[in-house]
Amino acid sequence: MAPAAPPTDALIPTTLNRAADMSAAEWNALVPGVDGVPDNPFLDHAFFAAVEDSGSASVATGWQPIHLVLRAETGGPARAIMPLYAKSHSQGEYVFDHGWADAFERAGGAYYPKLQSAVPFTPVTGNRLLARTEADQRALLRAAEALADSNAISSVHATFIAEDEARLAVDTGWLLRLDTQYHWSNAGYGTFEDYLLSLSSRHRKVMKRERRDALADGLSVRWLTGADLTEAVWDQFFVFYQDTGSRKWGQPYLNRRFFSLLGESLGHRVVLMFAYDGDVPIAGTLSLVGRERLYGRYWGATREVPFLHFELCYYQAIDYAIAHGLTVVEAGAQGEHKLARGYAPQTTRSVHHIGHPGLRQAVARYLDQERRQVAADQVVLAQYTPFKQTP
Repeated sequence: MAPAAPPTDALIPTTLNRAADMSAAEWNALVPGVDGVPDNPFLDHAFFAAVEDSGSASVATGWQPIHLVLRAETGGPARAIMPLYAKSHSQGEYVFDHGWADAFERAGGAYYPKLQSAVPFTPVTGNRLLARTEADQRALLRAAEALADSNAISSVHATFIAEDEARLAVDTGWLLRLDTQYHWSNAGYGTFEDYLLSLSSRHRKVMKRERRDALADGLSVRWLTGADLTEAVWDQFFVFYQDTGSRKWGQPYLNRRFFSLLGESLGHRVVLMFAYDGDVPIAGTLSLVGRERLYGRYWGATREVPFLHFELCYYQAIDYAIAHGLTVVEAGAQGEHKLARGYAPQTTRSVHHIGHPGLRQAVARYLDQERRQVAADQVVLAQYTPFKQTP
């Protein structure tokens, strides 16, 4: 790709062919966190390195790393980073723009490749403009626009972007898109029983029955992390992951090597929750632990057991959050069935720079209508949470 023009006189843009071409210390210094440890594990340099070095996000899979970096003319450490990929399709993003692509290409345009600022295959909200100042964040946005425009690329998309960064991008002229996820919030519960007391009687009975029935055949649940994550454990989890991935997407996005690399570099922030029949694991989930949040990601099973999905994905996650003082459980994309388990609707955001005036105008009209519909839907959805109604 042709280099983008400098966004300011002081900052020079460059691109990285992979996250591993930058040191972890330099990358993580720009990620919100404490003592160089990112609050959000999905923004950790180690996560990007694992997904790229495993080949899961690569040119071959349609996720070409092209991370945008801004440095001062005089040199020194990076001033700003935008995790960025050149995409040849729209899979693995969880924000669907296939309709935009189809319309533009029917009209004679070339929608792909596009530029995507995201954590690959991960619908988790987080920072996409890694910089210490708003001025440097604005410079990143301008540099991304210039990179697309100078290479005749149709668009740049930053998905699951933090709210303050979304506002900044909209102020800079990007289009805003809203969607809904379902998160559980910890109101200072000491135990799961304390949580149950906040629910209506009907929902409390349902949850107790679901938890009892899920483990009724003598199944047990174990939490595995750190040194527990042996290659044999990852082999078993990969069986679970492949089962769900092949049914949902046709082909799982992540390969087996990714999980080994994840365990090596971020094993202390990984929690696998396995259901066992005796000593044989029959189902499992993978979550990552943030400073304040538990991020639930993947689920799979080799045997159908009623309510076991709810037990591992939602109830065990709540148990873990309460036990470790975490404030929020994010349970992934979509799923209105999460409402009845206490996961309330939350807004997610993405922002979009579209170069072609006609396509931009059409998308802007669509997004205006979609935002109104999302807001209206959330008002209705909030009425279906299981909590006691206040007078």
